[in-house]
Amino acid sequence: MDTAQQTAAWAGYDDAFVLDMLATPTPFNVPGIYDAPLTAEMLANAKRSGITAVNATLSHIGHQYSAFEDAVRNFAYWEREFAAHPGVLMKIRSVADIEDAKGTGRLGIIAGFQDGTAFDDRADRVDLFYHLGLRVCQFTYNGRNLLADGCVEPADAGLSRLGRACIERMNALGILVDLSHVGLKSSWDAIEASKQPVAVTHSGARALADHARNKPDDLLRAVADRGGVVGAYMMVYLREEGQPRLVDFMRHLEHLLRVCGEDHVGIGTDLSTTPLDLSDDFRRRWREGVLLRRRLGIGAKGESEDVFAYIPELNTPRRLDLVAAAMSRAGHSDARIAKVLGGNWMRLLGEVWRD
Repeated sequence: MDTAQQTAAWAGYDDAFVLDMLATPTPFNVPGIYDAPLTAEMLANAKRSGITAVNATLSHIGHQYSAFEDAVRNFAYWEREFAAHPGVLMKIRSVADIEDAKGTGRLGIIAGFQDGTAFDDRADRVDLFYHLGLRVCQFTYNGRNLLADGCVEPADAGLSRLGRACIERMNALGILVDLSHVGLKSSWDAIEASKQPVAVTHSGARALADHARNKPDDLLRAVADRGGVVGAYMMVYLREEGQPRLVDFMRHLEHLLRVCGEDHVGIGTDLSTTPLDLSDDFRRRWREGVLLRRRLGIGAKGESEDVFAYIPELNTPRRLDLVAAAMSRAGHSDARIAKVLGGNWMRLLGEVWRD
């Protein structure tokens, strides 16, 4: 962090549980995030971030071909990284593991899915992936699959019988149901079907920016009323158009606090812990990713080849420290800040996870 960022940091950050419920040490939001091992820079940024644990995406996104094989390959990728860097990374299967990661100064990796296509048509695969380490699962990524409809699917037919069977298995095993990219009808169905609280790990408020990836207030309130948590993200959808800035993120965070209450709001940045480098190579990969998403039918309104997934003022591994400082300047108490940084996620995971 530079001097200005150190001055802005919140005094309680290093003592708090800090959970980013959609993030990764690898590159993110571009194709091929698991094509190469973690670099020394990525590992250093993971340590510098001060984050206790992240929900990392291990599912394939965007199509149903080889989704099972791709997911298994991604689990194997992380097993290699855990073995190679035991002093930096830690596999998370329980809340006790998160506490261990905090105590030892390592970054905990929670295995999550952003798409249920790896289950194919078999609810018993929920059990298989649970035993591999899956602890957070979103049914579908924007489009339609065998479980549910996503937020850009025009028909939005709701949760399928298979989707309901998968929720039953997730509840029994202790896997957190995530509705971030899920369509409205499917989300309401999931809230009603789940016997456990559910989450929106990374989204924003549709009342502030009318994008499909943002959630309407009644859905946000329903998630909170049933004990769930909504995570504010740092994506392009925070504004109707143009590059999001810190003021946009804070508007959404404040709105979520008003709608959901301070016990039901967290953060899921949807970013890498390594700051974005707007190099020619990154711009090329970003452009390829945007075009690929459009071809696959999973692109959402607000995505652009010239608007990037980051917030310039928070483009540092310590971005959540800066968010805490911004909340403090806005008059929020230390207790509320600690809840938003990770306390609320810790409470929810403690209720849902069985380990």
